[in-house]
Amino acid sequence: MTRYDIAIVGAGIAGASLAAELAPHARVLLLEGEDRPGYHATGRSAAFWSETYGGAGIQPLTTASGAFLRDGGFLDPLGALHIGRRQEAAAVDAFLAEFANSGVALQAVDPRDYLPGLRAEWTLGVLEPTCAYIDVGALHAHYLAAARAGGVDLLVSAGLDSAQRDDGGWQLRTRAGSFTADVLVDAAGAWADSVALAAGVRPLGIQPFRRTVLQLATEPAPPPGCPHVAHIGGDFYFKPEAGSRIWLSPHDETASDPCDAAPEEIDIALAIDRFQHVVDWRVARLEHKWAGLRSFAPDRLPVYGFDPVMPGFFWCAGQGGFGIQTAPAAARLAAALLLGETPWGGAGDIDPARYSPARF
Repeated sequence: MTRYDIAIVGAGIAGASLAAELAPHARVLLLEGEDRPGYHATGRSAAFWSETYGGAGIQPLTTASGAFLRDGGFLDPLGALHIGRRQEAAAVDAFLAEFANSGVALQAVDPRDYLPGLRAEWTLGVLEPTCAYIDVGALHAHYLAAARAGGVDLLVSAGLDSAQRDDGGWQLRTRAGSFTADVLVDAAGAWADSVALAAGVRPLGIQPFRRTVLQLATEPAPPPGCPHVAHIGGDFYFKPEAGSRIWLSPHDETASDPCDAAPEEIDIALAIDRFQHVVDWRVARLEHKWAGLRSFAPDRLPVYGFDPVMPGFFWCAGQGGFGIQTAPAAARLAAALLLGETPWGGAGDIDPARYSPARF
């Protein structure tokens, strides 16, 4: 039976980035239940990088990931416009106050200067110029290639059936065979609690939620320089895609069991209705629709660290919708914790305790 230092369950962005970070330092097995990595949440991302997305608890990881993503060519300029109506002034003020000391560049603006066709009631705006497109496919492929080049063994169609801990480490039974590992990493996204149960570990209450995204053709097409547009109250976001299309989400969060998520007609109709109350552009065609699962811990922060009860079980889960934009920093943090190093050299705003499973 092949033995590994570390076995990672899940080859989406969380597992792939962590495997790449660990590859120079350990013998790593990367197990993917589907027939290709990134089939679920990673492959269904709305594909933008925003330092404010997810709130102040996520922002340090996002900001710390920025240099890697820019230097690697994974980001392209976009900009974001957060909009509200007059009665939402308190929400705009709270948003600005939340990031006042974060270093994130935000500026109160008149949104009509940035979005032609904006309906009259949308009078409040906050500009976030650093928001960018993120090439999710290229980033995921980069990490998978780096993991393979470092000697990581990637197995697909290798869902975990059971994991048993004994004095020799973890005995893993998968659809692709049996393996042993000193440490088992749970990077299974929506299935994180299911993997914990299979290993005899207390679940943390990581809950998947369905999120819907549509691709629309509009008349007129989005204007040149159109930013990512998000409601300050969280009812929608949309962004230009491929120059002439819109990717739109109603920002829905419907609790779901782990599954191959599909969009519901009510959420599609809700998204289009909300969009038509924002701009006077006509929806010419609904061209594509999809849904993915975003998984949150009870406090909506990710979980990185060794389980406080079960030896050798490591959580890398609960990334919500922010796992891709935070992947470089999160992978470095998790790898340091796994290898017994000081995360981040003790510098910056990354506090490992903030994301520890011991908080539950």
